[in-house]
Amino acid sequence: MTSQEIRQQFLDFFKSKEHLIVPSAPIVLKDDPTLMFSNSGMTQFKDYFLGYKEPKASRIADTQKCLRVSGKHNDLDDVGRDTYHHTMFEMLGNWSFGDYFKKEAIDWAWELLTEVYGIPKENLYVTIFEGDASENLDRDTEAYDFWKAHIDESRIINGNKKDNFWEMGASGPCGPCSEIHVDLRTDEEKAKVSGLELVNNDHPQVVEIWNLVFMQYNRKADGSLENLPAKHIDTGMGFERLCMALQHKESNYDTDVFTPLIAKVEELSGKKYTGILTDEKDIAIRVVVDHIRAVSFAIADGQLPSNNGAGYVIRRILRRGISYAYRFLGMKEAFLYQLVDVLKNQMGATFPEIVKQETLVTEVIKEEEISFLRTIENGLVRVQKLIEQTISKGEKVLPSEEVFELYDTYGFPDDLTRIIAEEKGLTIDEAGFEAELQKQKQRSKKDSAAKVYDWVVLEEKPETFVGYDKTENEVVITRYRKIENKDGEFYQIVLDNTPFYPEGGGQVGDKGSLENAVENIEVLETKKENNLIISLIKELPKDVSAVFYAKVNSADRRNSQANHSGTHLLHEALREVLGTHVEQKGSYVGPDYLRFDFSHFSKMNEEELALVEEKVNAKIKENIALQEFRNIPIQEALDKGAMALFGEKYGDNVRMIQFGSSKELCGGTHVKSTGEIGHFKLVSEASAAAGIRRIEAISGDKAQEYYQSLENQISELSQLLKSKDVLKSVEKLMEENHILKTELDAYKKEKAKGEISDWKNAYEQKGDKQLLVKKTSLDAASVKDIVFELKREIPNSVTVIISDADGKPMITVGVSADLEKTYQAGAIVKDLAKEIQGGGGGNPGFATAGGKNLDGLENAYQKALGL
Repeated sequence: MTSQEIRQQFLDFFKSKEHLIVPSAPIVLKDDPTLMFSNSGMTQFKDYFLGYKEPKASRIADTQKCLRVSGKHNDLDDVGRDTYHHTMFEMLGNWSFGDYFKKEAIDWAWELLTEVYGIPKENLYVTIFEGDASENLDRDTEAYDFWKAHIDESRIINGNKKDNFWEMGASGPCGPCSEIHVDLRTDEEKAKVSGLELVNNDHPQVVEIWNLVFMQYNRKADGSLENLPAKHIDTGMGFERLCMALQHKESNYDTDVFTPLIAKVEELSGKKYTGILTDEKDIAIRVVVDHIRAVSFAIADGQLPSNNGAGYVIRRILRRGISYAYRFLGMKEAFLYQLVDVLKNQMGATFPEIVKQETLVTEVIKEEEISFLRTIENGLVRVQKLIEQTISKGEKVLPSEEVFELYDTYGFPDDLTRIIAEEKGLTIDEAGFEAELQKQKQRSKKDSAAKVYDWVVLEEKPETFVGYDKTENEVVITRYRKIENKDGEFYQIVLDNTPFYPEGGGQVGDKGSLENAVENIEVLETKKENNLIISLIKELPKDVSAVFYAKVNSADRRNSQANHSGTHLLHEALREVLGTHVEQKGSYVGPDYLRFDFSHFSKMNEEELALVEEKVNAKIKENIALQEFRNIPIQEALDKGAMALFGEKYGDNVRMIQFGSSKELCGGTHVKSTGEIGHFKLVSEASAAAGIRRIEAISGDKAQEYYQSLENQISELSQLLKSKDVLKSVEKLMEENHILKTELDAYKKEKAKGEISDWKNAYEQKGDKQLLVKKTSLDAASVKDIVFELKREIPNSVTVIISDADGKPMITVGVSADLEKTYQAGAIVKDLAKEIQGGGGGNPGFATAGGKNLDGLENAYQKALGL
């Protein structure tokens, strides 16, 4: 049975049990502050469990892309070193939202595994929650009784809270669970050791394949448990492990989920995969084929590699794969990007985003590979220098600070530093490195840590957003909670009919105020969390149950929505000018400017930029009226021609924004007609990442300010030049400047010739060398030319020039070729530069250093005389 057949049989089975089959949500999360990535099948249904949204059906089944590389659920370090851990994996799941509960979940799981998939019953074990006295939780005898109808009691195992009580996070829905484990060992192995002893003991052939979670509690912020309003079922079956069991393999990597990728790596690297767990070559191949899946789907879902947040996690995974391939497969050139085509052919039918985004994914990975391979090459030079310095001091341990700097600042893998050091008979200061790593983690934790208290509910009433139609209206606070972060103590509030737009879709959240006869409270920001629109304030009102008048900062809102509508017109213009391959890959919309990232593989030229700007402004002049379609079925919107963005999670009903031929699914605020934008001005175009360009632009008030500023500058220039024709006057000045510069260069050369003549006769014999130490005000270029001539003509010479051209301290050192083994210009200049609070470097024959302390030149001069 192929992996595609296995996946389809699961979906077909639950379809027959009246489940709605839904597609996987994006692997990247953009609207959940508690998670970067979907790390379990239930993530996309979180709002249903919390009661913030109504589920589209009471029974649902799907296969969900998941990523576990950070936080509580982190499998990264295990990947490649065993047969069943992965960064990205598929989670097959069936869900009940207040419908069926434990009996049906258990009955159907047993039916699917034993009757549909044909797994021998004697190969299965199940676990149940044994209870926890500290939380006053009883043993799950209900699940136990249901399991007894299918499996011998001796194969039902009590599990502790760690293994058999599933929690979404520090707070949120949770409950007891039953795990199903399969024993894939041979009969001979089973005769030696009972599978009962191996369940949950990390045996590679006795593994958990399915977890049935019985959601019945909610974990509050204070750690206490309360019953959920309705009981739910949340199951998750590891697709890769299921394939291993059904295809009778000893490793997930031996299934057809991975074998096509492994075959491609073998072809490209010339290395043969043998499946040995301890073989570094095989570990590297497993790491590469696992990591390419995670990185490819993350990019396809809209998360580009970067230096922070979720982007940093993706970059780290990719670099880990590149590093393993470099070290153990001998791959010194970019090659991982060639695996994307294989992945597309394998998984494109189930996950069409990898087909649509293939070009982008391939190009981004290729550019990241090329860049990081350069980092590795440069890092090797730095490591070699560090090793030489350590050996020269007679030491055997590389200092932790330098090793950590290589890792943290330059992105050089610490384990690669470790390997190179061991080859030279050295080690690294492991304890010191770990201490540096913990310091960094603590700094990051301190910057991001926030203590969040439980909600205080004042009124149980629906909270709605009225900001599309109003920017001012009466409100009451329905709930509030306190938060503490590095900036102090704040309160988050929820309003019954809020006009404040929450940050989302690239648009910043509204600011404003809450006013009544008693007080005026500033609203600092507005965000969305778990389908609640939350506004931030510094202090609670004196009377939290009072009626307030909510007022959005109208100027900021007006400018933000002008920029947001501008991005829609910009998107359409880019597709018209560059081609329909252009797709939005990110945006920022604020009151001051807009930023728009889009897929395109070359720098835009001036003609293209001018044409895009012209097209946007033409639409503004047409004063096209906004057509807004609220809460319409997503298919209807797509049929109307609306553009949906890959990586965005859309509901069954959506909002469509239309300005003429521009049609997009969008939840942001917009102008009533394009004429309100005023004017659109492109400010810059640059690379944002491999295959991604970034445009920044302004509109409305800021565009007017921009042109007014230009007019003022031209007016001031006209007055300074005493001419109305500024261009002609500037051209004349440039011509005069060129003449003066030519004359100045000629003067400098003459002066330098005089200096050379004097300096040649000023060398003094000091030991084994001729030494010249001179002060000058010559510019750096002239000094360099002189020093190179002197080191060629004066044998056994060391030349030190102390200069202060343009008020900047500079030290230049030259060493003739016959003395470079005895004296090194770089070492000399580094020592002298301390006197001017500077630094620099070069090679053994020539080096320079600049500094901050002009007064230190005399000390440097005296010190040089003692060489």
